[in-house]
Amino acid sequence: MRICIVGAGAVGGLFAGWLAQGTAPVQAQVSVLARGATLHALQMQGLWLEAPETAPERVTLTAESDPARLGPQDLVIVAVKGPALAEAAPAVQALCHADTTVLVAMNGVPWWFFDALPGACAGLHLASVDPGDRIRACIPTQQVVGCVVHFSAATPAPGRVRRVQGRRLILGEAMPQTAPGDRLSRLAALLQHAGFEAETSACIQRDIWFKLWGNMTVNPVSALTGAASDAILDDPLVRAHISAVMQEAREIGSRFGIPIDQAPEDRHAVTRKLGAFRTSMLQDVEAGRPLEIDALLGAVREVGQHLAVPTPHLDSLLGLTRLMARTRGLYPPG
Repeated sequence: MRICIVGAGAVGGLFAGWLAQGTAPVQAQVSVLARGATLHALQMQGLWLEAPETAPERVTLTAESDPARLGPQDLVIVAVKGPALAEAAPAVQALCHADTTVLVAMNGVPWWFFDALPGACAGLHLASVDPGDRIRACIPTQQVVGCVVHFSAATPAPGRVRRVQGRRLILGEAMPQTAPGDRLSRLAALLQHAGFEAETSACIQRDIWFKLWGNMTVNPVSALTGAASDAILDDPLVRAHISAVMQEAREIGSRFGIPIDQAPEDRHAVTRKLGAFRTSMLQDVEAGRPLEIDALLGAVREVGQHLAVPTPHLDSLLGLTRLMARTRGLYPPG
């Protein structure tokens, strides 16, 4: 089995390292498509994995910037940030043959989200995350398996990945009606063997939407303020604004067929138990990396507009976050 990870940041690096460690060479050949300082580090010194419970480990794997040097793969794991996906999509296409599985492990609403969902948004193409359908043209939805990541990791330096906590993944077919019958179970078994707590879902869109409902607010607020999660949720005015955004998103989800039974305060209580953590969007701001604004906020607003659901609180959060990012060169100019 030939496996390639596109994007070797915190999430992609953990996939690459654990699959390379946990799969015998006769079963799989693991490679990484990377660029810049990350590519140089992987080629010169390999991938270093760090975890709270173990000493750092070095993993040797193939790293290239040109997909042609790797050839067609059986499994491609896409773990780039949303702003980089349109540029990476042709490389993903070059790595695929007719039966390649493309595992999309990214935050927010993906371009294929409504391809298999019935109801008011059936077949909706999201210009906010895939303008001009550039990604869709390269990656057929029937080859996609969605993946919700429930672990936290960081990249203290290029070629180094530190797992902070968790190892849970939820997998689900983007288009169950056209997927090979045993693909999902085989993929889950592979990832379990590598060390992940992988489970399958009959409706991965539901799992994507529920995770988004929890992180579409604290992420951008942390980027705007520089505050950790505990300080955000302990401020009553900020907490009330976050709750209002979540209520709007909950109404949108109920309109297209994915209702959320939780109240915002229930979700806040869960998040608050995690203590003080610095969100991925805040880390991106501090590192000067482009922000995943469209997949977390822009797509939700676009769906709300399609359904004629007013979103004044979401609009203000999106506008402020986008303006902050533009002034720092972390989001395209308007």
